Formats: sequence, C-alpha cells, structure tokens
Amino acid sequence: MKKKIVSVMMTAVVAAATVFSAAVPAFAADTVKIGVYEPASGDNGAGGKQETLGIQYANSETPTVEIDGKEYNVELDIVDNESSTDKGPSAASTLVSDGVSIVLGSYGSGVSIAASDIFKDGGVPALGVTCTNPQVTQGNTHYFRICFLDPFQGTVLANFAKDKFEAKKAYVLTKLGDDYSAGLGHYFTKAFEDLGGEVVEETFPDGNSDFTSYITSAKNAGADVFFAPTSTEAAALIIEQAAAQGLDLPLLAGDTWDSNVILKAAEGKDVQVYVTTFYQEGGNEDFDNGMKEFINSDSKNLANNGGDDTIAAVSAMGYDAYYVALEALKAAGSADPAKVNEALWDVTYEGVCGNVQFDSENGDAQRDTAYVKTANTETGAWDFVGEQGVE
Repeated sequence: MKKKIVSVMMTAVVAAATVFSAAVPAFAADTVKIGVYEPASGDNGAGGKQETLGIQYANSETPTVEIDGKEYNVELDIVDNESSTDKGPSAASTLVSDGVSIVLGSYGSGVSIAASDIFKDGGVPALGVTCTNPQVTQGNTHYFRICFLDPFQGTVLANFAKDKFEAKKAYVLTKLGDDYSAGLGHYFTKAFEDLGGEVVEETFPDGNSDFTSYITSAKNAGADVFFAPTSTEAAALIIEQAAAQGLDLPLLAGDTWDSNVILKAAEGKDVQVYVTTFYQEGGNEDFDNGMKEFINSDSKNLANNGGDDTIAAVSAMGYDAYYVALEALKAAGSADPAKVNEALWDVTYEGVCGNVQFDSENGDAQRDTAYVKTANTETGAWDFVGEQGVE
C-alpha cells in the first residue's frame, strides 16, 4: 500500500514538473533566446531575408548580453512565416514553444497582426521592425514597434507627390486582402484628398502577374502619379510592364519597394521610381562597412541580400531592433518574457536609424521623418532625394 502511495506521489511530482517546465521558458544553460519571426519565402521573402540579415549581423557583432550581472549567449531562433497570414500563426507558436524571451518581426503587417494573439496568449512580447500598419500595436500591450506608421508614411508620400510633382490626380493600386497595401493606400488617399487632390483607386487579386490593364487605367485617368504600395514581387512586375507600355508617370511606393529587387527591375529602363524608407545608405559609415563585410563574408548572406551588397533600410532596422531587444533584457534583469515586456515601455536606444523611444499608448516608436530616394536607372543604385515630414 505504501509503495502505491509513493508511486502516485512520484507521478504527481513528475506531472507537476512537466507543467512547470511548459510554463517557464526552457533555456539552455547561460543562453537567452530571441525569436525572429520573418518571411523567408512567399511574396515578402526577399524583404524578410534582408530584415533578418540585419538581426544576424547585430548578433554576430554582439553575441552576448549581461543580465542581472551574468553574461548570457544570445541565440537567434529563426522561423519562416512564409508571408502568410494562414501559416504565420503556426510559426509564431513554434517560437512560443521554444521559450524565447522576445520576438522580432515581422516584415509585413498582415503576418504580424495574424500572429499577435499567439504571442499574447503565450506571454511573449513582440517587437515590430518594419510592420507599419497601426493595427499591429493598437489595443494591446505586448506588441511594440520601432518603425514609423502608415498614417505618417501615407501623408509623407502625399505631400511629396504634391511638392515634387505638383500632382493633382493620383492613381492608387493596392492588393486585395493585404493589410499593409490596403492600409498605406488608404492613408495616402486620405492625405492626398485633404491636400485637394483627386484619387482613382483600383485593387488587384492575390497571384496576379499581369498589370497592363491597371497601367492603362492610370494613363486613361490622366493621373499625375502612380502609387502602388505592394510587395517587391508585384513591384518588379509593375516596373517592367510600366516601362514596356511607356508609362511616363512617377511610380511612388512605401518602404517595401526599398530593395535591390526594385533597383534591378528599374535598371536600364525609362521609369521614375520614388520610395519612402527608414534609412539611407551612407547614414552611418561604421554600420555600412560592417554590414557590407557581413553580407560578402558568406555566399548565403549574399544570396539572401539579393546577390549584391546594397544595404536595405530593413537590414538597418533589423540591426536596431536586435539592440533594442538587448536593452530590454538588460533593463528587465531577467530573461522572463513578462519582465521583458514590462521593461520595453521605458527602453530608449539611439540606433543607426535614429532614436527609439516608445509612446505610452501603443508602444510605437515616436518618429517624424522619412527618407525619400529614387532609383538611378543608369547606375542601379539609390539616389538620396531628401528627408520628408508632414505639413
């Protein structure tokens, strides 16, 4: 009888230990995990790989962090959300199960929004790097972000269209079902109309590869600018087909078009491409030199950066996000996600893309400037146009 009681007690102890270990992050000795929730495939795979490269470079530069007087190795736990709002939550669940202290990502607002409740229910804070849709952080206390938001970016682009091109009519093309595309299109439209402009809007479905009818519509509408906040995959097709049809309207876009994929699509073609973004190469010499060396040091890094060492703004933002995460871990004095979440509110960090300080309402970084650059179709590089705020 006593043996049976002991056996039952031991079973209970094992069960309790199992529950406890499931509730507490499972860290290897002297290691803290930072989750990287980014697309490596799908429509936004190119941008996701470049954002991840910035995080990886920062980790290679600073692979440890001191927490409460003890040094820990920092391990990056990288998952592919496949640019998919359907598959993203599963990738997010993997990070929660792996016991990460904080998550960085994602490139793409839609997949960020789709994973939000997974992180919330798992008790893990997330730090958005370049997901610009307001819904990512709205109404929650666990998702933060270091980039500017689409209401700001849309207004910046509307002001730029008016100031640079004296535009009176804008053609706006967005993707159906894409939170980023629809959101930025909406905020540009509102700001442009508030400035007295007229907007012609159209949408295209997922999987579309023929944009000729939309380009024709923009021509027939008598638009002064063509605004298309889309993925890099769609952007390359738009550029190629716009050049083929002799579209002489400036092509405007937001941060997703800041990619060497766009530069390669525009090179040698008679097109005008202007984008708003978070960083301009040349803004920080030490970062630029180190990032280029990191890209060129490994064939996989070079491939993930699109085959050359052009520095994408999302890489610079990923770099900053990693260091903000380290600051949160140090401020928390713990790898416990709940303590890291609480510490994030008061973190400040001076990064290569500017100062990061979160507002007390949504956990959004307070930013008031965007960089505007244009694709040089002769050199295949970005030319800096200037900084642009809102009026």
